[in-house]
Amino acid sequence: MRLLIVGTLQGQLTLATKYAMDKGASVTHAENIEQALAVLRSGKGADLLMVEVAIDIAELVKRLTEEHIHAPIVACGIENNARAAVAAIHAGAKEYIPLPPDPELIAAVLAAVANDDRDLIFRDEAMSRVVALAQQIASSDASVLITGESGTGKEVLARFVHGKSQRAKKAFICVNCAAIPEQLLESELFGHEKGAFTGAIARRIGKFEEANGGTLLLDEISEMDVRLQAKLLRAIQERVIDRVGGTKPVPVDIRIIATSNRNLTEAARSGEFREDLLFRLNVVNLKIPPLRERPADVMELATHFAAKYAQANGMPARPLSADARKALALNPWRGNVRELENCIHRAVLLTSGEQIDADGLVSPDGIRLGESQPSQVSHAAIAAEQVTRALVGRTVADVERDLILETLKHCLGNRTHAANILGISIRTLRNKLNEYVGDGVPVPPPGGGELRGAA
Repeated sequence: MRLLIVGTLQGQLTLATKYAMDKGASVTHAENIEQALAVLRSGKGADLLMVEVAIDIAELVKRLTEEHIHAPIVACGIENNARAAVAAIHAGAKEYIPLPPDPELIAAVLAAVANDDRDLIFRDEAMSRVVALAQQIASSDASVLITGESGTGKEVLARFVHGKSQRAKKAFICVNCAAIPEQLLESELFGHEKGAFTGAIARRIGKFEEANGGTLLLDEISEMDVRLQAKLLRAIQERVIDRVGGTKPVPVDIRIIATSNRNLTEAARSGEFREDLLFRLNVVNLKIPPLRERPADVMELATHFAAKYAQANGMPARPLSADARKALALNPWRGNVRELENCIHRAVLLTSGEQIDADGLVSPDGIRLGESQPSQVSHAAIAAEQVTRALVGRTVADVERDLILETLKHCLGNRTHAANILGISIRTLRNKLNEYVGDGVPVPPPGGGELRGAA
C-alpha cells in the first residue's frame, strides 16, 4: 500500500502517518497540490491520497483528471469541521477521517483501498492444478498469460503469483488495457516528456517505470492496439522503454503478467494480435476453468462470501440451507465467481432467518436461482428479432445501433456480456456507445438502472 499524505494540519497527520506505517504502508508527504502532483508524476505512485480538508480538493481532483492520474482521495480534518467534510465529499473525496486519527479507522480505510480480502479460495481439483502450477512458476521471472472467462478471478490469481514471487515486496501495478482510451494508453504505460503532446504539462512516469522491480499486470491485453503491441514487444524483449516524446531509452526491471478472456491464438491468426507478442507473453499459460467446471469451488466460495459479507455488514453469520446449496450447485454461473459473489452478498442482506435459504438467492431483477429465465443469448435473439421486423427503409447504421442498444439493455448494461453476444471486442462496443452518446442517444449504464448520456 502506497499512501500519499497531502497537507500538514498542525502535525496531526504525523500520527496518521505512524498508524499507516504500522500497518505496512509506505508513506510519502506533500505539503500542497503541486508537490503532490510532482510525486505522482515521478513514478512513486500512490494507491491512496489522504488530503487535509484545507487543501482545495476540487482543484486536486480536477488536476488529477486532467493528467489521467487515478487514485482515491480520503479527506481528513479536525472532528468539528463538518462543513469542510461535506464539501470534501462533494468535491470528490471517497471518505472523511476525523483527526486526531483512530488507529482502527486508519487500518480499515487502508484495508478497504488495498482490498486485501481478495483471497484465492478454491477446493476443486481443476482449480488446484492451476494453483499448483502458479506456485511452481511464481519464483521465476517468466512472463505469464492468465486466460479464462470474465469473472473467473484472473486478477486474483495474478496477485497470488506476485505474492509468491521474489518480487512480492515490490510494487504490483495493474493496467486495464480496455478501460483506457487508445490514444492515452501509450502514455499511461510508458510515460511522457513535457510537451510531448497537448496537455503534457510536465514529465510523467508511466506504469512500466512505476512497477520497476515488481510486477506489471496488463489486464485485458487483447484490447490493446496492434501498433502499441509492437512497442510492448520491444519493452519485453529488451527491458527498455521509450517515453512518449523521449530521446533516450529507459531501462526497466519488471515481470509481466497479462490476462485475457479472448482466445489470443485465434486473434493472432486473424491479425488482431501480434503472434510474436503472444509467444513472448505466453511463456507460461495459467488457464482458469469457468466456475461451472469447478463444482467443489461453488460451495467453498459461497461459504466464504457469506461469512465475509455478514462480517462486513455487522450481521450474524448464517449457514447455507440444503435447498440453497442445491440451487447453487445447479446454477450455470455464466458470470462465474463475480456473479456468485454478488448473489451471496444480496442473500446476506435479504435473509432474516437463521440460515440462508434458496428463497434468498435471487438475481438483481428478483428471479430466484433455478427458476425459468431467458438466458442472455436468448435475450439477444429476441432483441435481434424485434429489430429485424422493420428493416425496410432503414440504414445499416440505424439497425446496428438498435441491435447494440437492445442487446446491452437485455444484458443489464454489462458491456463484456453484450460484446461477447454481438461478436465484437469490448473496445469496439465502447467506441460505438461513445458515438451514440455524442449523438444524444441514451445508453444503458453499466449494471442496469436509468438510461444516461454516457457510455
